[in-house]
Amino acid sequence: MKKTLKRSNAPIFWALFGAGGMLSALLGPMLVFITGLAIPLGMLLPVDTMSYAKMLAFAQNIVGKGFIFAIISLFLWHAAHRIFHSLHDIGIHAGIVAKLICYGGALVATLVTAYTLLAIGF
Repeated sequence: MKKTLKRSNAPIFWALFGAGGMLSALLGPMLVFITGLAIPLGMLLPVDTMSYAKMLAFAQNIVGKGFIFAIISLFLWHAAHRIFHSLHDIGIHAGIVAKLICYGGALVATLVTAYTLLAIGF
């Protein structure tokens, strides 16, 4: 007699974790360098590159909205997954409560990010 396998939502969270991990490893250091050092110190680009008007124009562009949304949401999901499994590793087995806090927080922050980006307008 065959047993049916129980469906799991783990692949969804692992995919978000993997995508966020890839982005945070590849783009995170570059974003920190550019926005924290290079532009404020005038190393690569003019200081006014990140002026309010230019950043607003970037956030109003559909490509800019997509980039901002991908960076924020995938970094959040990566952090949520890493925090959840780190809690388990240090001996805190909160179960569903930890899942709700970690993944629920990432979901709420992702929705707030989407709403805020849509509210900026085109």
